[in-house]
Amino acid sequence: MKHSLKTLSLASCMGLSVAFSGMVAADTVKIATDPSFVPFEMLDQETGEMTGFDMDIIREIADRAGFDYEINTMDFNGIIPAVQTGSVDIAIAGITITDERTKIVDFSSPYYDSGLQILVSADQEGVETIDDLSGMKVGTKIGSTSYDFLTENLSDDTTITPYPGSADMYMALMGGSVDAVFYDAPNVGYFSQTRGNDRVKVVGPLYEGQQYGIVFVKGSDLVEPANAALAAMREDGTYDEIHSKWFGSSNE
Repeated sequence: MKHSLKTLSLASCMGLSVAFSGMVAADTVKIATDPSFVPFEMLDQETGEMTGFDMDIIREIADRAGFDYEINTMDFNGIIPAVQTGSVDIAIAGITITDERTKIVDFSSPYYDSGLQILVSADQEGVETIDDLSGMKVGTKIGSTSYDFLTENLSDDTTITPYPGSADMYMALMGGSVDAVFYDAPNVGYFSQTRGNDRVKVVGPLYEGQQYGIVFVKGSDLVEPANAALAAMREDGTYDEIHSKWFGSSNE
């Protein structure tokens, strides 16, 4: 199968002729992802290939559904527009299913349960809830549901800075440019246990229970076979194996 990594500059519209009867007959499917959302998707510096939880999930779906694919990397805030315009066919990047997004793209069945959480410096005291962030400098990610949540729930005297990549906002926190980061719980937790270990900490409850879905062009014939593959992966234990590889025991 043709499985390759390409950048956004190579993404172009491609018509699909898809038929599903256990397998999908199609041209190479263009899949978009954001390489900064670890451990869901990240670039292996040694091999030059994308790796992570999402990458294992979509590769397994592609193998089961029978379509060739190529991975296109881009900033998160460009992913939904790229699918909407047909520049790419599928997107997987820890994308939260929302009513607003479902108006312009289609989603698979939910494949991961998530939420939003606060990250602060290890020596930060007095921050336990979202209300404690009022009046502070808070970093988050451009185009994310966490940015929407902050703008809706914090006072006007709060400085909310959206960053293009996860690494940018974490570096801003550790460098003192922001007082806290508010973002997807699995990504925040992963950073606190890896590069941010002993330098940052996760505080407070989980906000906005969310579910991630795989994104498709509106009306795509790929939704049905992808959902069938996901259901089969859950049934035969493959999903749990992939989840355990990246997070430990299943989140379900």
